[in-house]
Amino acid sequence: MLSYEEIQEKYGIYGESQAIREIVAVIRQVAPTDITVLITGESGVGKELVARAIHGESKRAEGPFVIVNSGAIPEGILESELFGHEKGAFTGAVETRKGYFEMADGGTIFLDEIGDMPIATQVKILRVIETGEFMRVGSSQLRKVDVRVIAATNKNLDEEVKRGNFREDLYYRLRTVNIYIPPLRERREDIPILFEKFVSQFCERNKIAFAGITDDAMQVLISYHWPGNVRELKNFVESILVLESGKVIDANMVRKYLKYDFAQFDYSRNLPIKFGRTAEQADRELIYRALIDIKTDLLEIKNLLGNLADFVSKQISSPLALPEAKIDLKTGNVIENFSLVDMEKRMIKAALDRFNWNKRLAAKALKISERTLYRKIKEYGLEEEKKKNG
Repeated sequence: MLSYEEIQEKYGIYGESQAIREIVAVIRQVAPTDITVLITGESGVGKELVARAIHGESKRAEGPFVIVNSGAIPEGILESELFGHEKGAFTGAVETRKGYFEMADGGTIFLDEIGDMPIATQVKILRVIETGEFMRVGSSQLRKVDVRVIAATNKNLDEEVKRGNFREDLYYRLRTVNIYIPPLRERREDIPILFEKFVSQFCERNKIAFAGITDDAMQVLISYHWPGNVRELKNFVESILVLESGKVIDANMVRKYLKYDFAQFDYSRNLPIKFGRTAEQADRELIYRALIDIKTDLLEIKNLLGNLADFVSKQISSPLALPEAKIDLKTGNVIENFSLVDMEKRMIKAALDRFNWNKRLAAKALKISERTLYRKIKEYGLEEEKKKNG
């Protein structure tokens, strides 16, 4: 079984957020089994990547991986596409044809957007999941396949079951293991990492150079709400690299290519607020997002304080590590400041210097998100200090 980092690189599931770490951990657990998996999350979060990783790390890895977009196939031919048909079964059936389940025999079938599947077809899907048995359209012969089923949807299947749009028995059969992929706006610490990966891949593939991105531009990317999630971020990277080739990406460029009216958003707290809603809805969303950000910040502060405590402990335990305090002999005042704030600043600067100002590596070493690191750099004026010192 591949390690956490190897799975990320092999299947492109990038990120250092707790959510991504848990998803990769679940992939490593469920992949070797034949258990049915339901992947949920908004469009563009990377559900297919997770499905590919599960198949690729399973005992079926050498077998076929068949993708079926349930919502893109017209209802009238969906069963024929899934289970195949016999010659003459309907007008236009000029030859016998295997369906996707037969094509996936010995491997994995990925039923994307299963929430859009008609109720009548859901019954047959449940049967093939439970018994491996099905019949082609126009045939009375029972056939059997050995297929692992992974399904995905951007719909809330709990609600769809209540509305009568999705079979309850199929829902519970599918969600033996449920992997939820949160939207990008709920794991903003992954944005700089994904940006860096997409830039590297695109530049290498197209033999172009990347001139860099300003801190303000990265902050806009981190603050943006990303309705299209990871897919939108990747498309944005590719567009801006081509159209602004050779230029350093600044905040104005980012706003231009995101093609969104930033006047509708208040970035004073990095909390996107949409207009055109009732005051109650806006207040509720603001409070919800604020609570999420506060929780994230508190966890990061806890990690930073833990690191700071370790740092101070090591300084105290080593008399050579901490310089003697400078004291004004006339007044008795301590000239050099050894407050926790000063120690935090020193620790962050030391991490940045150690990794040659690679903020991703420095943040990882400090066990904080890049978002927090960017904020601390600005708070302590470390960029200006660096420029001043050359």
